[in-house]
Amino acid sequence: MRFKKTEIGQAAFDARSELFTPAQRKAFIVVDGNRTVAEILAMMAPLGLQQEDLDTMLANGFLNVVQATAAVPSPPIQPKAPPKMTEKERYLLAKPLATKLTASLGIMGFRLNLAVESASGTEDLLALFPKIQAAVGVQECHELERLLKG
Repeated sequence: MRFKKTEIGQAAFDARSELFTPAQRKAFIVVDGNRTVAEILAMMAPLGLQQEDLDTMLANGFLNVVQATAAVPSPPIQPKAPPKMTEKERYLLAKPLATKLTASLGIMGFRLNLAVESASGTEDLLALFPKIQAAVGVQECHELERLLKG
């Protein structure tokens, strides 16, 4: 729900009416017809504003409820294709993943882990991929394969 100021409310505010508490005066300033009640309360809570204050201003005729306008349906959003990664970006993402996979093998994968650590590019990791896949399993290598093969 959103509120807007009324002419009566603006006149009372300008006349510094005692019907406004200090917290209500501060809240009246930020009421603009765009902010929701929840936003106003969250913004003004440190200054002592409570829901009852807004209810009182509404009852006194200082605020009106903004009528919701019918939403115009927007066209469906077409998902964009993920941007193509450069070979360097693929390498920078794939190497830590390959290292993690081979490190999970423990001492049995020590030599494979060393080979992964010494890989200097995507081609080197791609050459090691069949060995990594055989060692850790097809399911665990799915993300690595996606990164390496683009």
